[in-house]
Amino acid sequence: MLFPRRLLAFIESLGGADAANTLSARLRGGAPPAGRFRVRRGVDIAAIRAWWSGDAAVAPGPLADDAALVVLSQCAGNIENPIGMTALPLGVAGPLRVNGLHASGDYWLPLATSEAALVASYARGAHAINQAGGTSAALLGENVARAPAFVFASLAEAGSFVAWATRHEADLAAAAHATTRHGRLQAIEPMIDSDTVFLVCRYTTGDASGQNMVTIATEAMCRWIIAHTPVQPLHWFIEGNFSGDKKASYLGLIGGRGRKVSASVTLPAEVIRRTLGTDAETMLAYARVAQLGATLSGQIGAQGHFANGLAALFIATGQDAACVAESAVGFTRMEPRADGALFMSVTLPNLMVGTVGGGTGMPHQRAALELMGLAGSGKARALAEVSAGLCLAGEISIMAAIASGVFTSAHHKLARTRG
Repeated sequence: MLFPRRLLAFIESLGGADAANTLSARLRGGAPPAGRFRVRRGVDIAAIRAWWSGDAAVAPGPLADDAALVVLSQCAGNIENPIGMTALPLGVAGPLRVNGLHASGDYWLPLATSEAALVASYARGAHAINQAGGTSAALLGENVARAPAFVFASLAEAGSFVAWATRHEADLAAAAHATTRHGRLQAIEPMIDSDTVFLVCRYTTGDASGQNMVTIATEAMCRWIIAHTPVQPLHWFIEGNFSGDKKASYLGLIGGRGRKVSASVTLPAEVIRRTLGTDAETMLAYARVAQLGATLSGQIGAQGHFANGLAALFIATGQDAACVAESAVGFTRMEPRADGALFMSVTLPNLMVGTVGGGTGMPHQRAALELMGLAGSGKARALAEVSAGLCLAGEISIMAAIASGVFTSAHHKLARTRG
């Protein structure tokens, strides 16, 4: 057989070769085109109610009841074409003891999720960490990158452009800084690929996550470049898909993007036995297999499930949830220590979190940050260290669950058997 079986099975699922005309007609569709695309800003409660009774033609239910619309009116700057509010259950794990450079104390971990067993798992990991005296955590670096691209007629022009740009770095920084009080351009790293130049611009962003901040600053810098460079590009783009924005990338893994942070703990043998139901030797045996699996499958980084806790924390605290794609890249390490103890650490090079701006000012998300004691200015670095501690708690719990053989039964009990 020359054709793969899965292709033949797919053709048969469509009705065989004779179904081509029917399928073509179905894909073309016959409905009239939708009305002109419009973007509506602001929260007009009367217009929202009219939309539900007219265009939607269904009952709004809890999406747009009176309570939802009251909250929505406080979020006008965070949404376009608003029609209501959606909700997720909010659980809390912890408190988690963090002994960090910027975070010091016991922190509740608000987690917004619909995945049963998730909060329980992080709570167990946090309890194990607390019994060991808390997690050590440290912010190791900060930068948010934007990478505009410039396309030239030749490699020679691309090289000349970079040479010119290096002589005007003060002017480029001044143009960027004119747009922001908090952002600071720290470095410009040119990358040439034949006729195309990427300028990787790295900023510090204060207590904001900073995605919009660095975009606006870089736009101003690029417009200064176009107005002054003697080597004009054929095209330029504010982002050349090089910075790693909302994507897992090797550039972010090595150079960092957002806040690079690490957390670690040494778990005594008794804590592993009593709280986690296993021992260091078995967890290390699983760690070797997990490392092999990560390598063979081509993962960027090597860790169990950073994304689980980060997604729940991001939604609860108003972070950009799409940044979980890059924030969840990182490494988990496990090493034996004397007397059956186990050292565990996590490192996240791309953690995109902030305590001001974006969704952090929405009422529910602000309240979650206040629960942590991390709302407002001066708290972003502490939030990064606590986030690393959260990931460490999750790694401890899931790896112990798999190593001890209770991973499936725990999910069956908490996620499948619901009262």
